[in-house]
Amino acid sequence: MSRRKRKKHEEHTNLERWLVSYADFITLLFAFFVVMYSISSVNDGKYRVLSDSLQQVFESQGSSLNVIEFENPLTTPNKPEQQPQLIELPIPEEAPPISEEEERNPTLEEIAENVSQEVDELIQNGLVAINQNENWLEIEIKSSILFDSGGATLSEDAEDVLASLATIIKTYENFIQVEGFTDNRPINTARFPSNWELSSARAASVVHLFEDEGVNPEKMQAIGYGEFRPKADNATAEGRNSNRRVNLVVLGANNSRKVIKTTPDKAKKIPRIEEEPEQFDSETKNLIEF
Repeated sequence: MSRRKRKKHEEHTNLERWLVSYADFITLLFAFFVVMYSISSVNDGKYRVLSDSLQQVFESQGSSLNVIEFENPLTTPNKPEQQPQLIELPIPEEAPPISEEEERNPTLEEIAENVSQEVDELIQNGLVAINQNENWLEIEIKSSILFDSGGATLSEDAEDVLASLATIIKTYENFIQVEGFTDNRPINTARFPSNWELSSARAASVVHLFEDEGVNPEKMQAIGYGEFRPKADNATAEGRNSNRRVNLVVLGANNSRKVIKTTPDKAKKIPRIEEEPEQFDSETKNLIEF
């Protein structure tokens, strides 16, 4: 008996599967909006607590450190601007200007007084003269009481006078310039070919004596001017005697000598003083330093 051939049923196609995906999408979309809504809802109480806490933190830091606040360029004109807090920095005080009295060396007057007392008799006899200004003290000694004519060896009387002066000068820290001068009478010996050598040797003799008496040699200079710094007219014996001299210059605040403008008729007065230029040509200054 022949079997009946069964008919094969076609499988049923589910046309509603899209509803599952749609339902999932709607569910996710709903959850998304719920989350967004929960985020947008702010708890005023918790927000105020957080705001107050942050404000206290920043204010506590500002009490220990002053911060420079700059003006906000985006500030609206309707909103009042806050005054910026600025750091007050101390302004250094300007050093007061040095007065003329402070620039002067106060020891010059003291030295002048002590020297005047020591050689008062020589001052009365016109053999020693003392000139002073705010920069230096000049003790002028005539060569007649120091050296023989044409020589540079100190006499015994001169050594006594200079030793007493050295006793006064060595107690101070002032620089000393010993300047030798001659008249214009020429000299030409084996030791002194010209007045340059004679004036320099005389200044050096005084420096050596001062050094032996304890004056600091690092603070002394020996300078010879020869015949080219006369203070009187060499045409007379009296003028030549005035020109033969040794000057002890005690420097004050400045370690530089001033140029003295002198004339024969005003040789004993302190004239107007001008600053000495840093460089000299052979016609205006000739120095021989030991």
